[in-house]
Amino acid sequence: MTQSNTRLEDLAKMAGVSTSTVSRALNDHPLISLKTKKKIWALARENHYPFRSSMPAAPLGSEGSIVVVTPHMQGRPLPLSHPFFLELLASIGEAARARDCDFTVSHTAPRDFDDLVAVTTTSRAKGVIFLGQSMLHDEFNRLADSNGNFVVWGAHLPGQKYRSVGSDNLLGGRRATLHLLRLGRRRIAFLGSSDPEAMQRRQGYLEALESSGVAFDAALDVRVDFGFESAESAAAKLLARGQEIDGIVATSDLIALGAIRALRKGGRAVPKDVSVVGYDDMLLARLSTPALTTIQQDTAEAGRRLVSQVMDSDSEQPPEYLPTNLIVRESCGA
Repeated sequence: MTQSNTRLEDLAKMAGVSTSTVSRALNDHPLISLKTKKKIWALARENHYPFRSSMPAAPLGSEGSIVVVTPHMQGRPLPLSHPFFLELLASIGEAARARDCDFTVSHTAPRDFDDLVAVTTTSRAKGVIFLGQSMLHDEFNRLADSNGNFVVWGAHLPGQKYRSVGSDNLLGGRRATLHLLRLGRRRIAFLGSSDPEAMQRRQGYLEALESSGVAFDAALDVRVDFGFESAESAAAKLLARGQEIDGIVATSDLIALGAIRALRKGGRAVPKDVSVVGYDDMLLARLSTPALTTIQQDTAEAGRRLVSQVMDSDSEQPPEYLPTNLIVRESCGA
């Protein structure tokens, strides 16, 4: 590594400014003009001044920077390869670009309150977007009392103090189930994980069954994780046990597609024998065969709202709900 004896005083003399101005410029202070910052940073690089520790959180000229963090889900980091979260990340990136804002995805996957504190205090970014609550609702509430500018993609929960963006999961689960009930389906299985969003969708499923006079069967209420394989395995086990099913409500499109694969392997036609509804409206839902009926989550709008919550943090912003539109395609037959 090139060694340098260049001091702040030397940079100040070269730039024709005070030492305090150089220090503020290297730390991206808002009172220093962009023109002056660029001049001083160029001089620092040319003279090998060791300024990496004082670099700003984003490129000069940007409005700020955002860190995206994925908490642990079901004992492991949320897989960034999950198609829905890839689409959401892309939308966050587009929204950040529109605000002249940089964003990074952190390698950190918080497990507890101390991890959340570390994420929000050790970064020089303007704010943090958490993709999912996991089981950290109480910890997020505690964090909101004392620390940091952050917003959570996820469910709105009782007693919530922190800002969040997400869909009306209860309504979405109810709409998915009522659609199947209107088609005459009565043996409707529910496939979903145990995170807060999925549990709210499950509550909508239960309310729809009750309002339609259809008895809930616990044998059709199945927990799965986020993966395609987990859903395929769970649906296959339902069929192997001889469970009579004519409909499936899934808490994600990926879970729905896994279930459809198991149904096909089990000799059940979709939608003739079993109608299936997913949740998210990923690109895969539109391209699958049959095309998947689903509850739409508008990821483009989600990205805009998440970035806005972080960048416009000076104003009080209540939890925001995205519309929950039922998108009817081939997997239900109508």
